Amino acid sequence: MKHLLPLLALLAAAPAGPARAQGRAQSPTQGPALPPDPLGSPMWTYHAARLFAGAEVRFDPLVRLEIPMIAENQRVFPVTLDARALADVRRILIFADLNPIPLALDYAPLRAQAFLATRIKLDQRTPVRAAALTGDGTWHLAGQWIDAAGGGCSAPPVSRVKGDWAQHLGEMRGRAWPEGEDPRRSATRLRVTLRHPMDTGLVENIPAYNLESLVVRAPDGAELARLAIAGSVAEDPAFTLVVEGRDASYTVKARDTSGLEFEGTIPAPHPVTAR
Repeated sequence: MKHLLPLLALLAAAPAGPARAQGRAQSPTQGPALPPDPLGSPMWTYHAARLFAGAEVRFDPLVRLEIPMIAENQRVFPVTLDARALADVRRILIFADLNPIPLALDYAPLRAQAFLATRIKLDQRTPVRAAALTGDGTWHLAGQWIDAAGGGCSAPPVSRVKGDWAQHLGEMRGRAWPEGEDPRRSATRLRVTLRHPMDTGLVENIPAYNLESLVVRAPDGAELARLAIAGSVAEDPAFTLVVEGRDASYTVKARDTSGLEFEGTIPAPHPVTAR
């Protein structure tokens, strides 16, 4: 799919020594110094310097990150990011500092609101963060430490254990709802799920195999939203987005790392009935 932005590059292994969380650390590229990490993560300087490439970084209460404090199931950890209080959001990242595959999602809300809900894997206790890039070049961040038993990225997916993953590969389900009860607000909430094992490559004898992209299009073919996806997204991925417009069907097209493509259509939402 040549029209897609280059997919996210998975982060390399951590450097030998821990990065300092105190004080302001200078990015390896020219630009503003990184702010101190309120979470005190040993990997903050390393990840931030590479993900944000010397841009201005701000920990911002306008970025709402809704996540449980404890991962009851480290294979399926729900994350909801709402940055709609910010103006002109161009890009959204979801990442976990201490995961072996830290960056889970790179989202471009082209004609969509700055909202994203999904599920990721956690391999150990780690900060989980969301970052929103605004049009002025500033990254706005939120995050918190999450307690996790571990093994979310290094355990085989349930469908592999059952042995039925190939029979259901690529099955897609979707639904649309009007966003809010005010018919004057033209927005639609979309939820789409796909059957896929999302293998990380960290399980013995199971190579990496995951969805790598998902695009939502309007009936006229215009791109509304674009996702770059890594193997640390949970098995059978689920995504909830809020796109512009109503009373239209939406086409969803996904591609995995083997080159297989999966496509489906979400019917137009039912109009809100006035009370």
